[in-house]
Amino acid sequence: MTLLVDYLSVFALIYLAMVVVYFTTGFTVLAINARHPERRIQKHRDGLKRQREEIRESMRALATSSALMSAGYFAQSQGWTPVAPLELSWWSFPLMFAVCFVLFDAWFYWGHRLLHLPALYKYHVPHHRSIAPTVWSNDSSTTVDTLIEHFFYFIVWFVLPVPALSVFALRLFDQVSGMIGHSGFEYFASKSSRFPSPLICTTFHDLHHSQFHYNYGNFFSFWDRICGTVHPKYDALVRSMEETGEIPDTEETKVKV
Repeated sequence: MTLLVDYLSVFALIYLAMVVVYFTTGFTVLAINARHPERRIQKHRDGLKRQREEIRESMRALATSSALMSAGYFAQSQGWTPVAPLELSWWSFPLMFAVCFVLFDAWFYWGHRLLHLPALYKYHVPHHRSIAPTVWSNDSSTTVDTLIEHFFYFIVWFVLPVPALSVFALRLFDQVSGMIGHSGFEYFASKSSRFPSPLICTTFHDLHHSQFHYNYGNFFSFWDRICGTVHPKYDALVRSMEETGEIPDTEETKVKV
């Protein structure tokens, strides 16, 4: 019983932190977007019509994600994992953060591809009801969807000697960057977000929501480029934004698939 109470305390703290980050990021990004309507990517759709539903679904998804991460962390803290964590230091924190960063991006890509298979797409389709995603769309997912994409936050504690702070930092970055990536407004289009750079900007994931069959990656375009799933007009769109300073409506990129 004591162990259960201890675990529930860890879960509650992590879930509370995620909810605070969710709303702080959400309202901050909305305030910035309100001052820059010209940065909207899909100019003829208003995704905010679904924000109440998205927030409600996000509370459940954040609880699932927090349960996974808190279970892994609790197991490590109890000495139940087969590998002990590295002692937190100036080198172990950034090293394991970088390792987890790269591995999670691969996990997310292949989990995301899996969710687009016909047998599993019914668990992912609620997320795609947000054709024009908003800052609230990032966590608007079913339980199965969240389990597949975020199971990494449970398993990583058992296979890598991760200092807890490295995983917590990754989860924080993933949450904030994911919400910005779903915001529907572009501020980061540059040479660093198109080929040959592996980094991406908001337009990358926005195209996934408007086109469905492209751009499955999370932090990088690496796997999409290797597997041929990057949107064929993504790099040209980013280059156009660089050269003109304007955001073309992604309706112009519609193709039959």
